[in-house]
Amino acid sequence: MSGENIRKARQNDLEAVNKLLRQVLEVHHRGRPDLFRPEGKKYTDEELLSIFNNPETPVFVYDKAGTVLGYAFCVLQRQDSGSLQPLTTLYIDDICVDESSRGNGIGKALFEYVRAFALERGCYNITLHVWECNPGARAFYESLGLSPQYTSMETICQWPRT
Repeated sequence: MSGENIRKARQNDLEAVNKLLRQVLEVHHRGRPDLFRPEGKKYTDEELLSIFNNPETPVFVYDKAGTVLGYAFCVLQRQDSGSLQPLTTLYIDDICVDESSRGNGIGKALFEYVRAFALERGCYNITLHVWECNPGARAFYESLGLSPQYTSMETICQWPRT
């Protein structure tokens, strides 16, 4: 794959990452408009830059000839208290491939890169959350070998007022 690589996000990736974040918001809003607004930003540009620069929250981008086509937001989480075994988890907070490039192996490449990163850092596991309103994402993650760790359930007590 000539001209393609996965690397850590940089400041000049802000516009591309924001574009992908908007695509994720659109998917979530379509699936759960009671929770997700039709417009908005998950992070300010300043917050994104802080995340990019924090070694505990690496963001990896899939770059093809200078164009960012996907990202994986990660968080290193450590537990060592109570009844839980001490271990480090790499949590994938968000993964997205540009809608025009889906189905071309970019998501799998990003995940495999994240897996290698987690192994290099001695992580016990990789976790992520997937919204039930996004069956395509769930099927994608299952195709990569992920399986449910636990289920989070809800009941809606009161619809938001508009």
